[in-house]
Amino acid sequence: MASDLQYPIGKFQWAGSTTEAERREFIAQIEETPARLREAVQGLSEQQLDTPYRHGGWTVRQVVHHLADSHMNAFVRFKLALTEEQPTIKPYNQDLWASTADAKEFPINPSLNLLESVHTRLVALLRSMRATDFARTFNHPESGVNTLDKYLALYAWHGRHHVGHITSLRERMKW
Repeated sequence: MASDLQYPIGKFQWAGSTTEAERREFIAQIEETPARLREAVQGLSEQQLDTPYRHGGWTVRQVVHHLADSHMNAFVRFKLALTEEQPTIKPYNQDLWASTADAKEFPINPSLNLLESVHTRLVALLRSMRATDFARTFNHPESGVNTLDKYLALYAWHGRHHVGHITSLRERMKW
């Protein structure tokens, strides 16, 4: 798996249900994501930040901004699913978001700080949820109905996945 540049930790897989122990582990992984990301980019030069993690892939800078964008959306989706009956959420085109000037050129510190703040709130929310809350659903126009249990697993994977892009690039480039 480590040799797959697009999926350095493997593709997302979900068993279809989540135990309480798995939820705790997923929440811990989500809580760790901002620190792991900050560590992964520590000391990188502007040129290194503008290096794609693979041919045809995003730059390190775009990955950092994508994580902030994506996890901000995830927080909103959790809140919507907890406060509305199976809301239909708004998808967004992550490649187009990654192509905007702020994602391609802006310093990464604001997005690192944003990710930390969003995760502080998200983790507090996740730890307050009961098993019945994780069974709540939302409708994604592209992927259909999703439970918050599945979404929890997805976002635990998502953070590790993108940090893996950066750490594997650093290993390959000997940075």
